[in-house]
Amino acid sequence: MNAIDQSRRELLKAAGLCAVSAACGIGSAGANAQEAIPFSSGTEPPKTSAPPNACDSHIHIFSTRFPASSHWKGEPVVDSDVAAYRRLQKRLGTSRVVVVTPSTYGTDNRATLDGVAQLGNSARAVVVVDLDISDAELKQMAAQGAVGIRINFGTPQSWGPTTAERLETMARKVHALGWHVQVYATGDQVVELADVLARLPTTLVIDHLARLPPSQGVKHPAYPVVRKLLDGGRTWMKLSAAYLNTASGPPAYADAGEVAKAFAEAAPERMVWGSDWPHRGEKHMPDDARLFDLLAEWAPNAAIRERILVDNPGRLYGFS
Repeated sequence: MNAIDQSRRELLKAAGLCAVSAACGIGSAGANAQEAIPFSSGTEPPKTSAPPNACDSHIHIFSTRFPASSHWKGEPVVDSDVAAYRRLQKRLGTSRVVVVTPSTYGTDNRATLDGVAQLGNSARAVVVVDLDISDAELKQMAAQGAVGIRINFGTPQSWGPTTAERLETMARKVHALGWHVQVYATGDQVVELADVLARLPTTLVIDHLARLPPSQGVKHPAYPVVRKLLDGGRTWMKLSAAYLNTASGPPAYADAGEVAKAFAEAAPERMVWGSDWPHRGEKHMPDDARLFDLLAEWAPNAAIRERILVDNPGRLYGFS
């Protein structure tokens, strides 16, 4: 065999190996590629590492096994279930999670509690209930991992408009269980509810950066209301859903970031972080790894970030 034939044979052999590698997904590009996650853009992991026991404190579970509430006229139920969310956990490096019943399901908490059952002791539930809920039903949900209720002023509810009276009644109802009340409201609504929020008997958790309008941010009248609540020592804030509170948009969400930084500096001991997966209603899905990395911009100190991701949710949600 001459040198030309030998070189030709080696070249063909190398080409064959490359073809096999490509078919099997082997090689540098394949090794570095990450799996796409449903309802999340991007494929790369976060640039910042999640500490052990890091908690995603706000997600929703949807399953077509459980139909939407008859009152719901919005986006239909699409499977965004535990199997899909576990893939997101793997990408982000989180291990604990809080599942919140969405407005889509009204007061039907089956999808949430079923999700928590699948996720096990690393998961907790925040449920939605009506005024006629019995103490026995609440205790049963507590045994299934529920630790709080959500009162939503922002989207249509199965009972119609949410009132301040309902908020106070429900807070009194769950107070004996040691549950917290999570409130989703716009900045303007927070101002209207200021006195009621201040006198709730329970721990208060405010959703999604208090939904301050991005055009005003910390200059909005709701900001001092929330700051006063935080200073009172019984109010917590979810550093979540920056994409709901922005005009400047991704990837920095700078306007939402200004609000988040202010809250994180004011009460780092009562901040928790949430992804808000599966981002219902969004036409362009956010990159959850980028949302996770935002926390490093909002709380640059690594020890404070660990507090927000591990210690704070451990206290609030009762993780052992």
